[in-house]
Amino acid sequence: MIVIRFVMVLCLSAFSSLHAATVDLQRIMVDKVPVEDVRLLDGLVEAVNRSTVSSQASGRIESIYFDIDDYVKRGDVLLKIRDTTQRAAMNSAEAVFQETQARLDGAHSEYDRTKEIYAKKLVAKSKLDQAEAAFKSATARRGAAKAGVEEAQEALAQTTVKAPYSGIVTERHVEIGEMASIGTHLMSGLSLEALRITVEVPQSLMPTVRSGAKMQGVLPDGRLLESKHVTLFPIANSTSHAFKMRLALPEGQHDLYPGMFIKVSVSVGSSEKIVIPLESVAYRSEVTGVYVVDTNGRVSLRHIRLGQRQSEARVEVLSGLRSGESIALDPVRAGVVLKQQGRDGK
Repeated sequence: MIVIRFVMVLCLSAFSSLHAATVDLQRIMVDKVPVEDVRLLDGLVEAVNRSTVSSQASGRIESIYFDIDDYVKRGDVLLKIRDTTQRAAMNSAEAVFQETQARLDGAHSEYDRTKEIYAKKLVAKSKLDQAEAAFKSATARRGAAKAGVEEAQEALAQTTVKAPYSGIVTERHVEIGEMASIGTHLMSGLSLEALRITVEVPQSLMPTVRSGAKMQGVLPDGRLLESKHVTLFPIANSTSHAFKMRLALPEGQHDLYPGMFIKVSVSVGSSEKIVIPLESVAYRSEVTGVYVVDTNGRVSLRHIRLGQRQSEARVEVLSGLRSGESIALDPVRAGVVLKQQGRDGK
């Protein structure tokens, strides 16, 4: 009799413990909600800034500071071209400028002196006119010499090739010691900060796109990327009859790289679907499921098939759940309760 009572006490204790754990399990009621219907298109990530830096000076390549796959910041020196000729031209231009400045100073002094003498009626008007003309001529020559200095400085600066924007070097077209002339390709690169998605839009989808349909990039992990600007090309491809579209992405997408394939979702309407919190989804090996809690408090793992993410925290369920069912919000805690059920034979 004592043994029977002891067993009953243990059973009641286990049942109470399991019941308490099930009661403490947070759960939500599954229901259908209005959800956007989307059409998925294949897109390609590309860099907005992708270019080849060409030489604007002639000379031998003297130094190269970056190579393929190196990251460069805007304004970094990529390479140096020997500047002997350009520096000599600048020195010559500066010498000419100094000479014209000295002549201008002399002409200015002569003009001021002649004006004073003319004011005292001690010199003819023609002398004043000559002095004024000489002063204006010297001023013009000095202006031309200054322009020559600026041009020479610009030519000298062109021997130092700098990065037009921050990015990655993709190609190097020259080697140290090679001759470069104006127009010679030096380096190619692209920026990872400004990216966009190019996608081919079928002709049948054009009315929806033109009406301002919502479009988003879909990452491999299901996260959604909002486009800050959409450009639709008005000419269809003569072979596929599809229209090209570009979606500009927000800056700082460091998990995307040019050349990657990516899905683009286009909203084509709405319908009622089951949507659940992402935190309630359990991943067990190759099985994706949720823990369903029945009306008796019994927990079971149910296989489900997920669809499109609806936000950063919610995902659509294509099959495996019905409206009115309850699921556990915490799959880890629900798994513990399920194991306890198995041990207690509930």
